[in-house]
Amino acid sequence: MRHRSKTVKLQRSKPHREALLRNLASSLIEHKQIRTTLAKAKALSPFADKLVTLGKKNTLHSRRRAISLLGSNDLAQRSVKVLFDELAPASADRPGGYTRIIKLGQRSSDSAAMGLIEWVDTAVATSDEAVEA
Repeated sequence: MRHRSKTVKLQRSKPHREALLRNLASSLIEHKQIRTTLAKAKALSPFADKLVTLGKKNTLHSRRRAISLLGSNDLAQRSVKVLFDELAPASADRPGGYTRIIKLGQRSSDSAAMGLIEWVDTAVATSDEAVEA
């Protein structure tokens, strides 16, 4: 039975899936929007929302939790700083739903469903600048 099985496995092992979500979240924080497959975008959305919730608390404990979720490399350290200084204050009044997924159609090479995931409260110039992930 499939009761309360919420984790999307993306046909990867647990460490691979965690690394994928960690890298996608860091890229989303750095670039404000990324273009990826729809399944990856749907798996990333709750992970990114939890990071913004940690950023809204803005305590030392929540900062350390965010670092542990994103990793300890340089990109993750920069991402945590941007998360706590820019993204979380911009979403201070919003109770949840910090990301938006826009369906982009199918990729021409393998017909995979593509999507654009972006932050709701940050203004991005154009969608042509989206990073391919």
